Amino acid sequence: MSKISGTIVVDTERCKGCGLCVEACPKKIVEMTTKAVNKKGYPYATQKDSDLCNGCTACAIVCPDGCITVYRKKWKEEE
Repeated sequence: MSKISGTIVVDTERCKGCGLCVEACPKKIVEMTTKAVNKKGYPYATQKDSDLCNGCTACAIVCPDGCITVYRKKWKEEE
């Protein structure tokens, strides 16, 4: 068996802080920044726990501006 893990990369300068990705994440690991904003003054999405991401791409699919890229890695589980 293999395990798939993921990580997201957000283009913070294009993110307008709509929060759709936060709502779409089934693992609830995407959040909006609370202490930082981009050059346009918007809070932006970040991944709060990289160990829990399964690479489902739900956040990237709902992003209206295409700011999120999801990378997946397949791990071989040891027997």
